[in-house]
Amino acid sequence: MPPLSDTATKHSAAPERSLTQRLDALERANIVRTKRAALKRDLKAGRCSIQSLLTDPPDYVETAKVFDMLLAVPKYGRVKVNKVLTQCRISPSKTIGGLSQRQRDELVSLLRC
Repeated sequence: MPPLSDTATKHSAAPERSLTQRLDALERANIVRTKRAALKRDLKAGRCSIQSLLTDPPDYVETAKVFDMLLAVPKYGRVKVNKVLTQCRISPSKTIGGLSQRQRDELVSLLRC
């Protein structure tokens, strides 16, 4: 078997980014993490509802895991969150932005009970 050429290995890797691009991406990621942490604190304190978050999620929450957001809700631990997700047929690794309308509606109605 012939060895892979340099061009074959270069195309499979991520494109090179400049230092400025990497620093910009890092800054954006830190802003998203900070906003998510504040949102989780608000969920835990009852200052915002998980239903409104699922119905109309802000852009910085779209890539957050549903599992992680539900864990921030008072009285919801790992066992209860897993039970709810299983009942709604949602994978624990599903992101909020990746929820179908059916999953979103089922989850919201189940969490209201």
